[in-house]
Amino acid sequence: MKKGPTGIALWWLMLAVVVLAAAHETAAVTCNALELSPCMPAITGSSSPSDACCRKLKEQQPCLCQYMKNPVFRPYVDSPNAKKVSATCGVATPAC
Repeated sequence: MKKGPTGIALWWLMLAVVVLAAAHETAAVTCNALELSPCMPAITGSSSPSDACCRKLKEQQPCLCQYMKNPVFRPYVDSPNAKKVSATCGVATPAC
């Protein structure tokens, strides 16, 4: 590695890239089933999912198995309508 100002700037740039990559990987989703409330009209009825529903569903996708294990949420998350909403939003139904 070069010494001097150019070498130091390059070293700091590489360090920043590593730190930002690590921060991006560790950013976790907060699992909160209430975040999926925009999807309730589509899950419990026959309406199409809204854009807000699809955004929230994509955000909460890592949590879907957790919701499916909860007897309170399972009927909603694992219902035929929920699977249609997931398909419409482009979110794969997890195999838990």
